[in-house]
Amino acid sequence: MRETLRLGRVSGIAIGVNWSVLVIFGLITLGLAAGRFPELYPDLSVIAYAAAGLAAGLLFFASLLAHELSHALVAQRNGVGVDGITLWLFGGVARLTGEAPDPGADFRIAGVGPLVSIVLGIGFAAFAVILDLAGVPGIVVGVFAWLGIINVVLAAFNLVPAAPLDGGRLLRAGLWRWRGDRDSAAVVAARAGRGFGWLLVILGVASFAFGGPVGLWTALIGWFLVNAAKAEEQQVVVGQALEGVRVSDVMSRRPTVAPRDVTVDRFLDYYVFPSRYSSFPVVDDDGRPVGLVTLNRVKEVAADRRTTTAVGQLSCPIDELVIVGPDEALSEVVPRMSGCADGRALVVDHDRLIGIVTPSDVMRRLETAELRRAEI
Repeated sequence: MRETLRLGRVSGIAIGVNWSVLVIFGLITLGLAAGRFPELYPDLSVIAYAAAGLAAGLLFFASLLAHELSHALVAQRNGVGVDGITLWLFGGVARLTGEAPDPGADFRIAGVGPLVSIVLGIGFAAFAVILDLAGVPGIVVGVFAWLGIINVVLAAFNLVPAAPLDGGRLLRAGLWRWRGDRDSAAVVAARAGRGFGWLLVILGVASFAFGGPVGLWTALIGWFLVNAAKAEEQQVVVGQALEGVRVSDVMSRRPTVAPRDVTVDRFLDYYVFPSRYSSFPVVDDDGRPVGLVTLNRVKEVAADRRTTTAVGQLSCPIDELVIVGPDEALSEVVPRMSGCADGRALVVDHDRLIGIVTPSDVMRRLETAELRRAEI
């Protein structure tokens, strides 16, 4: 899930939000300000309800951020890289760039999120009781009471043993410890996730058909879980097919590079049309890579602007690219190949660009691996 707005960094971890956050934030704020709070605390001003709904919504997303940040920080302590955290429509996601080294680390990384949510839920509920005893207006107490409930509900939902939920990760860690095989444990957790997702879809559709107010939302969450679990199982299959394969085994060597100052029209005439490539590393005057431009990005430039727009202006900047070494395991690189570079990774050896890995390179390796298995 790509971020729309970067909020900053915490302990070196990039924090961002996707535009879809506005949807759920609006629903939460409106639901509380126009529904729950007026029903529980009547005869207050519209401003009071709006302020309470807004405060609850903001603190809820702060709670989600704390949940995901705990995953990221524990992952870092256990030697797992973290690309960043993005809050979006269905909550948040901490993008890890590697796998836990052992079942214990896997358990700790997965378990800390629900633990933080439970602690926050108890803390908010206790604070609500203190405010009530102190005679603070009821709607203020209501904000923290709701936050206490929603954080506990969030923890309980995440503990369902179905990937990609945290409970699914805990299930994977337990099976990994028991069987000694991470891949088979991950497949079981992913299939449990697909089953749970389909259950939510069925329940959501049935609820919606009979007029249930949250039926459609339940079905959407279930559909997301089905697809996310399916992707996790596929990732295991890909990892098995790429076992033992290094980046240097699949990369396209000596890629055609483009100067960052060349205009788009000349770039098309002298680089794109004469070649078979769809992505080009962009270099500075000294030949050092400073970005990557793909045909998808070139298509966004209107024809009348091609003579005045430099390739460097539309390329994906170097600090947002996936930079890998030739000896890295391809199975660990593939999960990181996303973002603004359209799934590409630059291969660098001693600060020198020596190749590029594209989705086509990876797909060809997967197809040849499948052919080899068919011969056995």
